[in-house]
Amino acid sequence: MIHATRFIKLKSPLMSGPDVLEVQAILTRQGFNPGSLDGIFGFASDKALRQFQKSHGLKADGVVGPNTWKKLTVNGFNSGQKDELSVQSYGLKIYVHVDTRILNFTSNGTIKTYPVAIGRPSTPTPEGEWTIVQKTVDPGGPFGVRWMRLSVPWGGYGIHGTNNPSSIGKAVSHGCIRLYNEDVVELYAQVPIGTPVSITGVVRKIRNIRLGYKGDDVKNIQKMLSDLGYYSYSIDGYYGKKTRQSVLSFQKNAGLTRDGVAGPKTLKALQTAHDLAM
Repeated sequence: MIHATRFIKLKSPLMSGPDVLEVQAILTRQGFNPGSLDGIFGFASDKALRQFQKSHGLKADGVVGPNTWKKLTVNGFNSGQKDELSVQSYGLKIYVHVDTRILNFTSNGTIKTYPVAIGRPSTPTPEGEWTIVQKTVDPGGPFGVRWMRLSVPWGGYGIHGTNNPSSIGKAVSHGCIRLYNEDVVELYAQVPIGTPVSITGVVRKIRNIRLGYKGDDVKNIQKMLSDLGYYSYSIDGYYGKKTRQSVLSFQKNAGLTRDGVAGPKTLKALQTAHDLAM
């Protein structure tokens, strides 16, 4: 599996952001001195990082790559206290669907959908089950107006805003999940530390799946239809008449065009209905 995130290192102009601040905070907690906790990776941060790397048997190259991230976060994140009461009481969860470029946020039996940008195929957004472990207001630059750090142990991944709104809906990031600034402000206000985040899917062109098609994407559709009560047959990855009829039933109830074809609009609606039901 490819692990990707931006590599933090000393360069001109100096790198800055909430991921840099996280590195500085962890170095400080572990007895190294990166200088001011200002989110700017300068000479003091570089020196402290190299000392940390040397003391942990890593190559002291001053670069925060996957191996260094794992060592930095082995004793936990700079995450504050989890608000588990809010998470459990209100049923909070974030679902990110890489294939359709949407983020669904469930709360109290309701769901809100936001368009997002995700990682390139060469620097993918990490699939898996994670949590929000750190939050920052106004990180600036490419991170926009809000940052929410994910518990991915091998990199500085987060859900954040952007200074490039034209990127939303595309696979262009180093693996982070970007939202429009107005959307991330709205989401940030409702998401406490400890909120679970489920990331599924891969970067691909969405097929218009119809009778006779086969594949893992067909299995995924059958599984969601089954969970929602529309499909009670074998999940075999074959789009036959029974699968088509189930899709037609779902399309009718979702107010979609009833064509029996599982294209992007049907897939997004199916993912959203499935997230709300889970």
